[in-house]
Amino acid sequence: MKKIVVLVSGQGSNLQALIDACRQGGLHASIAAVFSNKAGAYGLERARDAGIPARSLDARDFADRAAFDAALAEQIDAFAPDLIVLAGYMRILSAEFVRHYAGRMLNIHPSLLPKYPGLHTHRLALANGDAEHGTSVHFVTEELDGGPVILQARVPVFDGDSEEDLQARIQVQEHQIYPLVAQWFVTGRLIMQEGAAWLDGGRLPPEGYAAD
Repeated sequence: MKKIVVLVSGQGSNLQALIDACRQGGLHASIAAVFSNKAGAYGLERARDAGIPARSLDARDFADRAAFDAALAEQIDAFAPDLIVLAGYMRILSAEFVRHYAGRMLNIHPSLLPKYPGLHTHRLALANGDAEHGTSVHFVTEELDGGPVILQARVPVFDGDSEEDLQARIQVQEHQIYPLVAQWFVTGRLIMQEGAAWLDGGRLPPEGYAAD
C-alpha cells in the first residue's frame, strides 16, 4: 500500500478528510505520519487521535529555512512516503525541498488558480466582486502556488457573503476533491511530467481536469 505524509500548520480539516477517506476505502493508501511547523496545530491532535505518528519542528531551532527544510525532509524520508500532501501548511518551502519531492507533492489552494495565489484569497474575491470562487489542487513546484493544476472546484459567491462564508463553502469542496486527487496519484493514474499534470495518459489543460 502506498504511503502518504501530510504537512499541516493549523486545524487540519483536509487532513481529517484524508484520514476519513483512508478509513472508508475511498483512498487506497495509509497516512504514515503528519508533520507541522507549529507544536500546537490541531492537525497534530487529529493525527494522534487516528493513531498516526505526529511530529512538530520549530523554525527557531534552525539557522535558516534551508536548515529547517533539510531536517524536515530527513524526518519525512524515514517514513519512505510515496506522496507528500500539504494540507494547510503555511511555510514557504525552499527550492531544495521542492526539488527533493518533485512530482510527488500536492497542495490545495483556496482560489481558482492562477487567480489569487498567496494569502487572503476570500477577501480578494469579495473585494473584486467575483461571481464565483473556488479551490485548486496542484502539484508543488518552486513557483508559489504556480504548479500544474490538477482539479478545481467552483462555488458561487452570494450577496452578503463574508470571508468565513466563502471559506466554509469552499472547504466542503476541498474535502471532496483532495482525497480524490490523492487516490488518482497513489493508483498511478496521475503524474507530473513535462511541467504539466497528466491523468490516464492525457495531458490536463491549464485549469486541470474537467468532468464531461
